[in-house]
Amino acid sequence: MNLSTTPLISLRGVTKRYGAGATELMALKGIDLDIQAGEFVAISGPSGSGKSTAMNILGCLDTPSSGQYLFKGTHVEALSRDQRARLRRQFLGFVFQGFNLLARTSALENVELPLLYRGDSASVRRAAATQALESVGLGGWERHTPSELSGGQQQRVAIARAIVTQPDVVLADEPTGNLDTQRSHEIMGLLLALNRDHGITVLMVTHEPDMAAYARRMVVFVDGCIAKDEINPHPVTEARVFSTEST
Repeated sequence: MNLSTTPLISLRGVTKRYGAGATELMALKGIDLDIQAGEFVAISGPSGSGKSTAMNILGCLDTPSSGQYLFKGTHVEALSRDQRARLRRQFLGFVFQGFNLLARTSALENVELPLLYRGDSASVRRAAATQALESVGLGGWERHTPSELSGGQQQRVAIARAIVTQPDVVLADEPTGNLDTQRSHEIMGLLLALNRDHGITVLMVTHEPDMAAYARRMVVFVDGCIAKDEINPHPVTEARVFSTEST
């Protein structure tokens, strides 16, 4: 993989402080982190280590207390709330542990949502959502609601929703946390394919070593600091084959 020398994402001296005085908590203590376009990075660490706080800042869901966050050279920490929202809609896709699908809404309509927020026409939304569902192995399942889908299928809908806007980066927060082992490997296979075949940068928070093993780079947080940042010398390159009939 050819990686640019200019980082897609750069954090410099990023801190995050909650509370004040005796109740003050420093969730991040001066983080420096560069991520190149096309990387697959696993972010891990114990509870309270700062990994989720860092992920929220990277996803423009929160802002640092101090320091710089550059995305494609833009100082994100200086953007307004609306400007950060536009950056999220244009460049970022999100996958969460809990799927976060609308219960009474079809798979197709769930996937269309980011395009609806962006103001795309109904025909554009439908075509893009159909293609996204096909790309995650759910062609023909467009009209099914979440209750009619297995956990693995629901997470595939969530991934289709994350990529329907053709983002530069997918941020996955414990994407296999609610799935069994087989379905977890199926989801990792999808994330791997998005990274390898489509060049999407993948940033994944996980506490599961066998899921982190798919990443080419591993960043470990401890007590608000980066304790380890290293290349995975033997990343998993092939996932188990899945069936859309899985339950």
